[in-house]
Amino acid sequence: MPLSQTPGLTVRQVEDFIADGFVRLEGAFSPHLARACRDALWADTGLSPDDPAVWTQPVIRIGWKSTPPFVEAANTPRLHAAYDALVGAGRWLPPQGLGSFPIRFPSAESAGDEGWHVDVSFGTENPDFMDWRVNVTSRGRALLMLFLFSEVGPRDAPTRIRKGSHRVIARELLPWGEAGLSLSELSAEDYASTRDCPETLATGAAGTVYLCHPFLVHAAQRHEGKEPRFMAQPALLPAGGFDPAAPPSPVQIAIRRACGLSLQNTDGPAAGGGVSPG
Repeated sequence: MPLSQTPGLTVRQVEDFIADGFVRLEGAFSPHLARACRDALWADTGLSPDDPAVWTQPVIRIGWKSTPPFVEAANTPRLHAAYDALVGAGRWLPPQGLGSFPIRFPSAESAGDEGWHVDVSFGTENPDFMDWRVNVTSRGRALLMLFLFSEVGPRDAPTRIRKGSHRVIARELLPWGEAGLSLSELSAEDYASTRDCPETLATGAAGTVYLCHPFLVHAAQRHEGKEPRFMAQPALLPAGGFDPAAPPSPVQIAIRRACGLSLQNTDGPAAGGGVSPG
């Protein structure tokens, strides 16, 4: 799809996504929905928003939520148009809910989960998550998404993002073809190859959504603010397997530009595993 004909986002937003690995959508869902989802998550924690004395853990994790407010928040017309713009119309599955939710509380204590990483997407039947995998076509994942259900400022444990790191990861995955790399293999050098990428923070008002390239390197951090941070970090799932004959989406264009491959070369084999990269 030519970028000039991309619906849902401006051409500049799509080009920024290709270059930086993410696009920020303010007001992607309403403050009313954010509040309804936040209230439901508070109930799941068993804690009170009016009693900070009981906020003793740095993070509480809530799993999948598929009640109507969460389904509605994930499927607004603006988000659907953006999914079309980045992944391609008909190439993604409408989210049936949202999750998971790392709810972070103000704390001097580290939660111990603040390392840089890429979210892997297949091989999840393996009981050791370090053996889960990712490949150059991003099998099993169309986007990484960050849904903000509370206002998130610079001290409120915003997700740290390495801009442009998705391009580095694409080049590292290319030689490994369909098999890709495990999280353990990809993390072996602590993502040293992306350390020169500029760092930015996923801040914003409740209702903001960051739509991220699946290969974007990101990390959690300790909460140094005053109010708990509510966020979901789901995947947008693809509707099917990679189709090398289909016009490349912006997700795929980012991979091909990073690997120095022609956008017209959609049906030829790539280096390493005979796979034409996403």
